[in-house]
Amino acid sequence: MKIAIDVFLALAVLAAWLSAAAFVVLHTAFERLHVVTFLNVATGTMLLVAAFCTDGISSRSLKSTFLIVAVLAIGALLTHVTGRALHLREGERR
Repeated sequence: MKIAIDVFLALAVLAAWLSAAAFVVLHTAFERLHVVTFLNVATGTMLLVAAFCTDGISSRSLKSTFLIVAVLAIGALLTHVTGRALHLREGERR
């Protein structure tokens, strides 16, 4: 089980590094916005799976689930609002 936990944590770190590299390479704000969303989803999911591998179903892993769901919901909302603001800044209105 320790190997599985290490693999999921390594995947979370790999996703974070991949996101950092993509953030440097991508040019527009819209492209970078997708990177932030990928970072939230990929690392959050990997950390959640690692938490369940560590503790099984416990109060700590269920709290982690609640936090990841909250981060994903708030992140989606912030991404949507930021995208709308970028559209308005560029003069495109829908």
